[in-house]
Amino acid sequence: MLDDLHALVEFAQAGSIAGAADRLFRTPSAITRQLQRLEAALGAELLDRSVKPPRLNSLGSKVLEQARDLLQRTEAMKSVASRDAEPHGLLRIGLAHALAEGTLIKPIRALTEKYPKVRLRLLSALTGELFNRLLAGELDVAVVFLPEGKTAPSPLLTNIIASDRMEIVQSAAGNIDDDWESLSRAPWVLNPSGCLLRASLIDQMERAGFTPMVAAEIHYNIHLQLALIQSGYGVGLLPARFIARKNCRDTVEVLRPPSFDLRLSVTGKSAGGATAQVVAERRLLQPLYPLALGHDSGLS
Repeated sequence: MLDDLHALVEFAQAGSIAGAADRLFRTPSAITRQLQRLEAALGAELLDRSVKPPRLNSLGSKVLEQARDLLQRTEAMKSVASRDAEPHGLLRIGLAHALAEGTLIKPIRALTEKYPKVRLRLLSALTGELFNRLLAGELDVAVVFLPEGKTAPSPLLTNIIASDRMEIVQSAAGNIDDDWESLSRAPWVLNPSGCLLRASLIDQMERAGFTPMVAAEIHYNIHLQLALIQSGYGVGLLPARFIARKNCRDTVEVLRPPSFDLRLSVTGKSAGGATAQVVAERRLLQPLYPLALGHDSGLS
């Protein structure tokens, strides 16, 4: 039945039988048989087949919650029983948009070469969505940016793996002074609303009596933000190590208004109890950590 419950969870996540089949590397007819077998075992229909494509009915949604919980507990139990075994199976990793870039290719290759029995599924999304997917059992672990001092919602477990300082920057040819009044008159290039780092910046400006004038909202593309800032389009907010890695100190100028201090943590978050499963996930993800902020070593 566990395999059938897994099919139900993947069906709910994919939104269709064909999508679940792709995720599980099976045929749609095989997924259909699994769902029918589960319904027969429970003695009730879980899908509303009056609509196309079929979707979970109210009972199916309730069973889905129990299925996710049962599968998580089963995996945790397996990990306890095989604490010293070589990691294997599917590892579902969520990445904040700013961390999902080409520099991850090398550590991902290193990870899969070190643990050849592990299959990876990577998802890039907003931090809030990654939290929701962790809580729903759709991810095993996520690596995200958070303002220093912020924590993930309970019961997610947090492990800080790197830290950095956020810098306000303008083009090297810019003429904006490093005081809040001047910065409030400048055009800003920022992430969209919902970004916790943007919210922390605005909070610090408002406490000084000013608000930023947002000229461009870039949907979590840090490279495009940097290019716009370098072109003189506006000022922006970038991680210090990203600026150093890009060797762009000659093309941007760092501005430090009075009392401005915004630090971030790169954190790995896992759902579930503090079992061997969490330890295994941290061990698996270790090759990814050194490049989380774009450096080969020396994370603090």
